[in-house]
Parts: sequence; structure tokens; C-alpha cells
Amino acid sequence: MAKPAARTLLAGLPTCLPALPTSRIWIGNCANCATGPVSAWSRTTREAAMCFTPESGKSDLQSLIRSEYASALVAIDMPAASAGARTQVRRPKLWDLDDKHHCPIIGTCLSMDELLRLARRFHFAAPLNDEFALHVEAVGLSRSRNPASEAIQRHLDRKYSSWLDRFAKLKSDAELRHSWRDSMVRGDVAGPLWALCTHRAASVATQQQAYADIHMLSHQVGAGQAADARRLMHLEKENLELKSGLKRELAALRRQLAAAEAGLAEQESLRTETATLQKRLQRFESGQVIVEMGQRLMALQTTHDTLVSASGRVWEVERNLKDLREDTARIAAERDSALAERDALEQLLRAMEPAGCDKPGGDDCAGCEHALTERCILYVGGRASLLAQYRQLAGRLGISLIHHDGGQEEALSRLPELIRGADAVLCPTDNISHNAYYHVKAHCKRVGKPCLFYKGGGVSGFALAVARLGRGEYSLAGSQAET
Repeated sequence: MAKPAARTLLAGLPTCLPALPTSRIWIGNCANCATGPVSAWSRTTREAAMCFTPESGKSDLQSLIRSEYASALVAIDMPAASAGARTQVRRPKLWDLDDKHHCPIIGTCLSMDELLRLARRFHFAAPLNDEFALHVEAVGLSRSRNPASEAIQRHLDRKYSSWLDRFAKLKSDAELRHSWRDSMVRGDVAGPLWALCTHRAASVATQQQAYADIHMLSHQVGAGQAADARRLMHLEKENLELKSGLKRELAALRRQLAAAEAGLAEQESLRTETATLQKRLQRFESGQVIVEMGQRLMALQTTHDTLVSASGRVWEVERNLKDLREDTARIAAERDSALAERDALEQLLRAMEPAGCDKPGGDDCAGCEHALTERCILYVGGRASLLAQYRQLAGRLGISLIHHDGGQEEALSRLPELIRGADAVLCPTDNISHNAYYHVKAHCKRVGKPCLFYKGGGVSGFALAVARLGRGEYSLAGSQAET
């Protein structure tokens, strides 16, 4: 028998056929598929098969013959000629076949999915996840006419209708046997098996031949499975190695491709750059670029001269603007100073009005609202030429003014005594030496004498300082309050 055909029929073949001992008596009782006796006959030219398990003995055989199915025919030493062709009036159904044929038909002609659908439809008692139990139950149901066996009959007729039509054209048992051999060679036996077993002209010998072929095919398939499994493992290992090598080669090829693409891109960039340089070179050689560069240079020179001239004007304007800002700030400061002096002088003039003070400088000035709390003021520094005006203004305000020239002619050693004898100290910072300034500041801080440092040695500045003293704008301990 052709080995490829055996491997093709791996799926769906019955696996319940046991190893059969040699015998001349063949009793169709399959202990794995169903129970009960079936028709029997003998073979003289081939090894007979016995569906009893190896543990079955003589007593089991006798019990089987006495069972309720004892109507089965037991043929002993029957010549092979008695199993000749048979002629039936109608095409046999599934339940009309010998019980031994149900196992290979169910296992070979029905796929597992079809068997599961059949089990769900007719509520098999076997678990749906137990393929062998489902097979056994389907084989048992096929032995008699019932809704399940009728459904299997209709399904197989529809599924293998083309094979039924092909075998229907065969009229003799010899033609059936020849067609079966061709099917075995091709490796397609499921449809031919169903068409052969249910053909009216099929003899018992031909059916037995098909059964034997399927039975031996299952053994070959089982033996081939182990070899195929080993071969499959080897092929899978080889496949993994080839895939790994292919991946490495593919990665190397991809790297080479990326490098080639990068090289092509670089070449294209160089080609474009070369073409651009060639065009520029042609323009240089033709003199057109020199002319254009000369024109651009002249235009740039003109623009440069214009910008230089404008920059000079801008610089001059900025310098004038800076001078104007400084003048403006100085004038504003002078204005503020003049306004402050004006306000101070106005205040002093209002204080010196007859209506405000009838006896300026008298003893009653102490109670006047315009009088200062500081009745004796030490004035350090200032302008010597304005000393008389300082005294006159102070006298109008009822103030006794003591003067020290800030170390120009008078000794600085007199300052501590003069500071202790005065109520307050005025010191114009722009008309005094640094040495005198620090002497005044240190001694006032030591004795806590009110002291006011201010800018402006004129009469108006003196008047403003006196007014500030009147408002209490001075700091004890010699802290500055300059304006």
C-alpha cells in the first residue's frame, strides 16, 4: 500500500481497532466500539481478524453466541467462494451494514467538528471534550435505525454525493474493487468507503477488503505518526535555525541596503552640488558674475555711505539729547530748590510781618506761634560774606545764631563747647571741610544734639534749613537729612 496515501488519511481514522491475532474464525464483536454479535464469516486466503481483545477467551465466545444476538452467523472453515458477490434490491443504509463497518465509517467519513455538531443536536451522553467517547456513542447509535443514525445517513449522502454518483455507474463487484484500489492509491478513501459500503453490488469480500485496508491503514498511519513526529521535530528545529539565519542575513541585508541608500543620497547631493558649482563656474568664466558683483559692490558702497552719514547724524542727535536731558534735570533740580526756598522765604516773611510779631527778637517771642523751639542755633561753615545776613534773618525770627567757620580760621577744638551750648546745629555740606563735617557729626551723635545737614550755603538755603528745623525735620544723633 502506498505510504503517502496512508499519511493523507491520518485525520479522522478510527483508533479503536486493536492488534488482531491470527485466526480462521472472525467474530465481529468490537469491545472498544460497541457490544453485541455481528455477522461473521471466515477467510481462507488472508489472516482472519478477531475483534475480541487479547484477554477474551473461549467462555467469552460461547457467551456471545448464546446472547440475545445469537442470530449472528458463525462460519467455521467456510471456503472463500461462499463470500462472493451479493445482490440487493435496494441500497443498504447505515444501520443495515455489519456492525464492524460502523467504526471505520464514523471515524473516517465524519470529521470531529461534524461529530460534535451531531452530539450537541442529539444530546449525547458522552462529554463533548472526550472525542473517543463521542465516537463510541455514535458507533453504537449507527447499529440501529434512530433519529441520530438517520441524520448521519443523510449527512454522509450529502457530503459524498459526488462519490455516490460516481460509484452508482459501477455495476459489478470487480469494478467496485478496482475503483477502491484506485482510491487507495490516490489517498482519498473517505468518500469511496461510504459509497462502497452502501453500494448494492458490493460483495462481502469487497467490503471486507475495504475494511482490512482501512484497518491496516490505521496501523500504518499510527506508525507513520511517530516517524512524522520525529521528522516534524527535526524540521521544526531546522526551521528555527533557518529562520534565525534568515533573520541575521535579513538584518545584514537591511544594513547594507541602508548604507547603499545613504551612499546614493550622498551621491545625489554631490551631483546636485556639482551641477550648481558648474553653473556658477560658467557664469564666472563668462564675466557675468564679475559685472554683477561690481554692481552689487557699488550699491553696497552707496548704502554704506548713507548709513555712515545717518549714523553720524544720529550720534550727534543723541549727544545733544543727552546734554538736553542733563540740562533739563539740572534746571528741574534748580527749579525745585528755588520753589523750596521760595516757600521757606514766604513762610519766614509771614512770620516776620508786624501783625504776626510786634516785637521780633523780644522776650515775648518764646510764646509766639511762629517762634522756633531752638532759640540758639550753631551754624558751622557757610559763606563768611553772608554771615551778617544770616544773623539778621535769625534775629528777625528770635533766634540767637552762633557761627563757626568750619576750621578755616577757627580751631575745630571749639566745636564741642559750641555744640553743647546750642539748641540745634545747622551745617551746609557744600561750604565745610571734611574734617569739620565729621567732627560735627560725631559730637552731635555723642551728645544727642539735633543736627541738620543740608546743601546750599546761600541766604535762601539758610532760611529753608531754619524752616525745616521749625517743622521738626532733623535727626538726633547726627543722622543726615540732606536736600
